[in-house]
Amino acid sequence: MEARREITKKQGLEYARAGKKRKGEVLDLVVAVTGWSRANARRQLTAAAKRRGVPRKVPRRRERKYSATSITVLARVWSLVGEPCGKYLAVVMEDSLEALGRFDELGPVAALLTAEVRRELLSMSGATIDRYLRTVKAARYPKPPSPTKAGTMLRQDIPVRWTGTPMEQRPGFLEIDTVAHCGDNLVGDYLWTLTATDVFLGWTRTVCIRSRGHRLVLDAIKAIIEELPYPVTGIDFDNGGEFVNHQFVAWAAEENIPLTRARPYQHNDNAHVEQRNNDWVRRHAFRYRYEGPEEMVLLNELWTLVNQRKNYLLPMKKAAGWNKRPSGRTRRVYDQPRTAYLRLLDTGILDPAAAKELKDIHDSLNPAEITREINQIQTKLITRVKLRAATGTTRISRAI
Repeated sequence: MEARREITKKQGLEYARAGKKRKGEVLDLVVAVTGWSRANARRQLTAAAKRRGVPRKVPRRRERKYSATSITVLARVWSLVGEPCGKYLAVVMEDSLEALGRFDELGPVAALLTAEVRRELLSMSGATIDRYLRTVKAARYPKPPSPTKAGTMLRQDIPVRWTGTPMEQRPGFLEIDTVAHCGDNLVGDYLWTLTATDVFLGWTRTVCIRSRGHRLVLDAIKAIIEELPYPVTGIDFDNGGEFVNHQFVAWAAEENIPLTRARPYQHNDNAHVEQRNNDWVRRHAFRYRYEGPEEMVLLNELWTLVNQRKNYLLPMKKAAGWNKRPSGRTRRVYDQPRTAYLRLLDTGILDPAAAKELKDIHDSLNPAEITREINQIQTKLITRVKLRAATGTTRISRAI
């Protein structure tokens, strides 16, 4: 170890001051002499340079490639189409600009959308969009307590489906979960949202329910299945008591729908629906407490709009397999972002009438109008939350 320390002490200064090519040569030398891995050699050389007081190199600032006008228009487009991440916005940028221009929704930035600005927007990568929008985005609300209560009945009778299970290769297999709108307090009555997402397509449906009562959850699942334009081939869920109960299991047996469950405390087993819980539910309904029939109506109106925007207008990526990196580590491979609507059409399972009905819905959707209506509903919900907090009228009766 003493000899290794001498080597890193001698080479650390040169490593800190060297360029990229020379750094690699120094690393090769240290690895060959000491037997360390390159990662460890890099850490040791960096630490040795710091001990000798070598100042850290200030990275060069990259010149801004895109104009300030393009960034202004980008922020406006991002807000109007539902604030997707950069990788998704880059895919639908051309379609979004066309739709927003057709409906005359760009407002004060419409005059800024010149041919040069349009070219810059269409040439931006997903990472560039995220970087330029970083100052616009913000996380707002703390994580609430978990309301999940495991159901112990019938658990041994329901097979386990875990994250290593092969991906479904056809539509119809749903992951379902519930989200509590309890704010930061689990006491009393509050509303819930049931989320169901198709693992293969990404097609998702959300609906607000009064509580997690077995009958209410089952009725919501039936309504979601009836609205799907294709049959259900299976349902997967966590170990919550709203799913692991005799009523739900008996209904699934009558309908000949196979059931599977996740492992306890392994959220990755339900990764598809868990992602929707955050990106669809929490992001649009926030983490406030909602209760009562009026707010339930508002939430269901909100979910209708969110479902239209997410399923028809905004793309998503889907896991397509694994590959191995040169180091030997495996890495997930994803396909190109595509909307759930287009993925459904690509399967060819719809009859011409159903396909035309979906196309008519897609063509009738105005992205900016949907965003305005979502914002209006969100404002109403927040106003009711503030009013209830000011008057102290939160319902604390026993939850159903």
